[in-house]
Amino acid sequence: MKYAKRLLTSRLHELAAYFPVVVLSGARQVGKSTLLAHAFPNWKVVTFDSAQDVGNARRDPDLFLDAHPAPLILDEIQYAPELVPAIKRRVDRTRAPSQYILTGSQQWAVLQTANESLAGRAVFLELEGFSLAEMARSQSHWLQRYLDNPHDFVHTPSVDLQRLTLDKTIYEVLFRGALPEATTMPSQLLRAYHDSYITTYIERDVRLLSEVSDRQRFGQFTQLVAALTAQEINYSQLGRELGVVYKTSQNWLRVLRDTFQWVEVPAFHSNVVKRVAGKAKGYFADTGLACALQRISSPEALAGHPQTGALFESAVCAEIRKQMAVMTAPPRLHHWRSYGGSEVDLVLERDGIFYPIEVKLHSRPTRKDTRGITAFRAAYPQLNIAAGLVIAPTDSLLPLSDNDWALPWDAV
Repeated sequence: MKYAKRLLTSRLHELAAYFPVVVLSGARQVGKSTLLAHAFPNWKVVTFDSAQDVGNARRDPDLFLDAHPAPLILDEIQYAPELVPAIKRRVDRTRAPSQYILTGSQQWAVLQTANESLAGRAVFLELEGFSLAEMARSQSHWLQRYLDNPHDFVHTPSVDLQRLTLDKTIYEVLFRGALPEATTMPSQLLRAYHDSYITTYIERDVRLLSEVSDRQRFGQFTQLVAALTAQEINYSQLGRELGVVYKTSQNWLRVLRDTFQWVEVPAFHSNVVKRVAGKAKGYFADTGLACALQRISSPEALAGHPQTGALFESAVCAEIRKQMAVMTAPPRLHHWRSYGGSEVDLVLERDGIFYPIEVKLHSRPTRKDTRGITAFRAAYPQLNIAAGLVIAPTDSLLPLSDNDWALPWDAV
């Protein structure tokens, strides 16, 4: 597969040029090693493994670093966490930039250990699967322009808003997911690839966690969570469905989150209006894996599946996260739902301005699709609320009301 330049490349170079240590984390097979090989082709790379102590790094980390001078990429650092304190000591001797890049696919090992030991010395980035722009070999994205000037974004779209040229239907994009290999491999191999990924994930990544003693039951839990993507999180419901206690469902969902398979979006709160549901909303990170876990057999089967809308919302939320990751000042991400039932799928907040976004899987959105955004404005008249967006598989940017617009799902 020809290398597709990642949107995060420029941000990665910018941070590495200033900080001594960069920690690049993300789920397995999202392309961390490939990104670094292309972004830093002259750096030496050491890849660690759970089965062996590569270069005696765990037994004697200082001697290992003596034998492997900076600049150095340490891949899958969670298998050699003993190196982190040794890196701290070396960085403290010289704060020169571009010394180490650490990668990991297990958040509890990488971020917790590194964050505690390398505070003030390291900066953290998270890489997800391909964005739509990366699939189409484009480096453009719309979110920054929308946040910078929402009025101009919706009123003068012809200036800089285009649609991607993709050779796949929306259902195939959702069915394949965003893991780099899955986006281009022959369709008849996808099920085997996703099934292998899930098995390896549970047997290798999850096995390292003491919180998971029943891996078979955890696999069933993962299937259940995939079916509940784009819903508010109810730990009691998760536990009842599988016959596990509330605490276990909390711990297992944390495992999925800490291995980058599950993403949570907090509820929006305000002191002005008290009657707001406070549950976080959860998303399965990759729609291709979610389809495999739900045994959806093809893009054609997905087209008529009851979970298609939730998977589309999951993909749009992931796309927004990927665009946020490259920003120097990303917004906060919320969802909103009142006890009366009104809801907005995503509410972005930056500089005291709120950007409401709805996600609808139909090609002709109407004013009716803005009802949640209208309710949000009515509930918070004191807030500075920008032009709202309804992201849908429509052909162009279209006005739906005085304040809200439909945006093509594949816009750049």
